[in-house]
Amino acid sequence: MEPHDYARATALLGAGLVGGLLFAFSAFVMRALGRLPAPQGIAAMQAINVAVLRPLVFVPLFGTIPAGLAAVWLMPGALTDPGPAMALAGTLLYALGCVVVTGTRNVPWNDRLAAADPESPQAAALWRDYLVVWTRWNHVRVLACSGAVLLLAASS
Repeated sequence: MEPHDYARATALLGAGLVGGLLFAFSAFVMRALGRLPAPQGIAAMQAINVAVLRPLVFVPLFGTIPAGLAAVWLMPGALTDPGPAMALAGTLLYALGCVVVTGTRNVPWNDRLAAADPESPQAAALWRDYLVVWTRWNHVRVLACSGAVLLLAASS
């Protein structure tokens, strides 16, 4: 294997791991939390949002971008060639559709939820909105990760 292959494999693994984690939330975690009474669902999601802040999640979440860029940099050929261009497109799709969406859409909702008292009447309304809007943006992240995996895989 060439150095670009290792970098590309690392980016593929990162995008796949993050996409799989996010897919679980879109497929069933948010649905299950939404079936709980609002105070319990809020408290559970607040606990998840604290537990997720760890290197085990941050390394693939943020490390996928430099790995993808390294793959592009190390690939033979110019950015006008299909391989490097597809790897760059996959890396950019991941960066914008997953990482930027996380920071600009999902995290602000997480911050609002973190500040809520699960037992307050206002929290129930926030929770209803959170379930819809946060999950909608999570779907975007899943699609971005999936597209990134496909583009990175096809860039060989």
